[in-house]
Amino acid sequence: MRPSAVRQRAIIRFWKLITNLAVRSGSEAIEKINWYAMRWKIEVFHKILKSGCKAEDAKLRTAERLANLMAVFCILSWYVLWLTMLNRIAPDTSPKLALTDTEIALLDRLISGASHRRWRPGTLAFCLTKLARLGGYLARASDPPPGNVVIGAVSRDSQIELGAEIAAAGNVGT
Repeated sequence: MRPSAVRQRAIIRFWKLITNLAVRSGSEAIEKINWYAMRWKIEVFHKILKSGCKAEDAKLRTAERLANLMAVFCILSWYVLWLTMLNRIAPDTSPKLALTDTEIALLDRLISGASHRRWRPGTLAFCLTKLARLGGYLARASDPPPGNVVIGAVSRDSQIELGAEIAAAGNVGT
């Protein structure tokens, strides 16, 4: 938020916290508020799980297989959420904070040229824009940075293409 916008806001001096949890002190109230603040992140996590991973489309017949698939999807959903949040707080950071050298090299090979005019090459935002382009993100000058759904929605066709690229490069099994 811009500092000028913060100064223009009215200061809230009194508020009420309505909860069925015991609150005996100010620090316990802040703890409960922090718990509630996490609710939105949990909602976004489930949106990635359902929309990005398409978890509800799984046609597995045993509970064990479904549990294994959900475990992988939960890790993937957390990773997509983390990448998106990291990109929002520190877009100019090194992509090596979140991606391996191999992943960065693959993105550079698969998506050549300028990723997005707003982002400098060698930044996390630049690499994540390339990743989102694999899933259909257009990266036009007027487009917002890619979000959770866009980053998480790298299509099956892109995954097949990526596998073919890796196999063609001779990096399979090494």
